Amino acid sequence: MGLWTLLEGCLLLANALAILNEDRFLARRGLSFSEFSGGRTKSFKGQLIGLVYATQYLRVPLIMLNALCIFVKLVSG
Repeated sequence: MGLWTLLEGCLLLANALAILNEDRFLARRGLSFSEFSGGRTKSFKGQLIGLVYATQYLRVPLIMLNALCIFVKLVSG
């Protein structure tokens, strides 16, 4: 397992977090951002919700990283 494989795994995890829908998935499990907008964001659950919303906010850079990863895979074989 090399560094490239580790970076691809992190990219796949970021992709998985970015596609989660708040209405269909997150709100049903109590992971809505509106529930944790107060001072309870220091808990593990609050930090996890912040991570999910950060990846959803940064979709355009994530698309560019995916395109770069695909290009490198095509060039390197």
